[in-house]
Amino acid sequence: MTRKIVHVDMDAFYASVEQRDDPRLRGRPVVVAWKGNRSVVCAASYEARTFGVRSAMPALTAERLCPQAVFVAPDFTRYRAVSRQVREILKRHTDLIEPLSLDEAYLDVTENKSGLPTATRVARAIRAAIREELNLTASAGVAPNKFLAKIASDWKKPNGLFVIQPEEVEAFLKPLPVGRIPGVGKVTERRLAELGIRTAGDLSAVAPDILESRFGRYGHRLSELARGIDESPVVSDRPTKSISAEDTLEQDVPLEDIEPMIRALAERVWEASRREARIPRTVVLKLKTKEFSILTRSLTPAVPPSSCEAFTAIALALRDRVQRQPQQRFRLVGVGLSNFRDPHQIPEVAAQPELFD
Repeated sequence: MTRKIVHVDMDAFYASVEQRDDPRLRGRPVVVAWKGNRSVVCAASYEARTFGVRSAMPALTAERLCPQAVFVAPDFTRYRAVSRQVREILKRHTDLIEPLSLDEAYLDVTENKSGLPTATRVARAIRAAIREELNLTASAGVAPNKFLAKIASDWKKPNGLFVIQPEEVEAFLKPLPVGRIPGVGKVTERRLAELGIRTAGDLSAVAPDILESRFGRYGHRLSELARGIDESPVVSDRPTKSISAEDTLEQDVPLEDIEPMIRALAERVWEASRREARIPRTVVLKLKTKEFSILTRSLTPAVPPSSCEAFTAIALALRDRVQRQPQQRFRLVGVGLSNFRDPHQIPEVAAQPELFD
């Protein structure tokens, strides 16, 4: 049976919630961020986006691009509450809901609880309920699989609906720029262009083994996506993959000065991980330089850390694997646990080995 997948994506979610709750912000360029040297943009209203403001850019850059922007400090407690309201609307139609973040989710409505005859009707009902009950807008994409539904939801943003019928997949994909394929970033797009591949149609004409030789396992995935093949199911209640915390420092600091931050972040992550029945195997350290380059170090010890102290010790040891440069300074520190496994999947080891052999 052909799947019927809907991808729902709230429009400029954080900024839209702020504009909804404060009439003075409506129609104005709103940037959700702490204003300051260390802040990054969490969200930007569509009025701000016309000036080039985008999520994840430094707040100072946003202020330079749009001097008239209204900066609003993020309120994640409020955003999570609204996200739960959106989820309740989605659950009226199906229990097969896979959230990607607070503001977007996949739904499998091959069989839906509301009795609507088509996935398009379901998407329209969801968007109407969000608009009428929450006074917010959402865009939606309808397609035979998750890959195409996500592309479709972005096709007529904001406040749009786009449908790709099964018989339209080939014609839709053929002229699609490869940069629109999820996972194809600037580097991969450039490497594909060097091979003369600029559209999904070009990509589908290349033998899968050639793509695999160039791009490894992702080459096989690229070959499938270019032909509209995506068998990945909508997975509700997806198990935790990772838990992390990060903070931007008030001032750029050398490597040897980040130990207090690592210890504080490790405590937060460890406390959050205690609510999980599964056991994390891998410890991750993330650092961002003052030039915005990101460095990561990770370790999967034979014995998972059994205490916050052991976890912290590994994170500090990972710091020591970063090459020390006298002039190098860091602006952000992150610590995480990943690679969660069920307890029966963890091998028994008699003693804790050395961190680095």
